[in-house]
Amino acid sequence: MNTDKSPIIDLGAWLVQPAGSYILEWEQTLLDQLTVDIFGFNALQIGLPQIDALRANRMPNKWRTNNSLLASPAKQRDMVTISDLSDAADMSDRVNPVVPPIVLCHDFCELPFDSHSIDLVVLPHILEFAEEPHQILREVERILIPEGRVIICGFNRASLWGARQAAGRLAGNYFLPKEGDFISVPRMKDWLKLLNMEVNHTDFGCYAPPFRAEKWLKRSGLMENAGSRWWPYFGATYTIQAIKRIKGMHLIGPAWKHKRAARGNAVPVTNRNKNHG
Repeated sequence: MNTDKSPIIDLGAWLVQPAGSYILEWEQTLLDQLTVDIFGFNALQIGLPQIDALRANRMPNKWRTNNSLLASPAKQRDMVTISDLSDAADMSDRVNPVVPPIVLCHDFCELPFDSHSIDLVVLPHILEFAEEPHQILREVERILIPEGRVIICGFNRASLWGARQAAGRLAGNYFLPKEGDFISVPRMKDWLKLLNMEVNHTDFGCYAPPFRAEKWLKRSGLMENAGSRWWPYFGATYTIQAIKRIKGMHLIGPAWKHKRAARGNAVPVTNRNKNHG
């Protein structure tokens, strides 16, 4: 089998490979923890329907949207070129045929929701694969209610996986999806700050080296434990949670009672008319 070409076609196809499943499992667990205690009425997941980011959330209205419909599981398997034949036996188990349905297809740069109508928005690896990530963030800020939350997942440039991707870009042998323009954490925080989004929590994860084979990923448990303790900011993926802040005005109430000015103390005046006679 030819292994000179990159086995990555797109993010959806990459997620069915061992490395993608490794990332997907960690992010699914973290998103369940982050969203379970966020309350409101309307929650929205934009893109990447392979992960159910709102699974643990308890809001009454939850929507999953994408810019296209998902390919069938069989077609996803055909899109992936497996470089290690030992991984081909369980590839059919990695493609989950039961994917939560997409309720809406739309352009990510023009969200079909009213302003100040959504309590929670989750963006799993959308900004780094979008042509206009700034416009998407502006749209997210528009539809979020005051004090609404946004959760962003992305690949970390400052990691072994980011270094492997940079080397693969030079050699033409990509490890992660080649269409992605990975955004660093400081840069993402700057974008959010410009939109009055206050970052209140950032998580890093997946410290195993960038292996394609599942057996080597499973043998990296020591790196996983040591990474979260000794080099926590160099995980392969990050998740940022931010809150939309509205700078309010200081309201001054009407003066219902007029307070009288205090009367000053009387000071005796010296008699200037003197009798010199």
